[in-house]
Amino acid sequence: MTVKEITRDELKAKLDGGEEVVVVETLGPNYYEDSHLPGAINIPHTEVDELAPEMLPDKSAQIVVYCSNRACQNSPQAAKRLAALGYENVYDYEEGKQNWIEAGLPTESGASKVAN
Repeated sequence: MTVKEITRDELKAKLDGGEEVVVVETLGPNYYEDSHLPGAINIPHTEVDELAPEMLPDKSAQIVVYCSNRACQNSPQAAKRLAALGYENVYDYEEGKQNWIEAGLPTESGASKVAN
């Protein structure tokens, strides 16, 4: 199972179109609380095995993981791990949060919410 890359425009189109997408920030909680993409949940890349079963119960859901930028390897690692755990629709937004913010798109801040 390969992980697909997704661009900022593709992700924004999915979100704007009301598609069911679970957005996951793979950085640590401090970075997440500072700012994250709207509606994102926080699963640090080192905790995928522990948190994914509870926070991402639907293995067929569209899941988009991201970290800070293309140099950051958290999201590729998390994406590969999710795929290995049997998640079928994993996308990696490799440009990440820096790219989103530079485009002037909104972010949220505060502690992680559990996915519903």
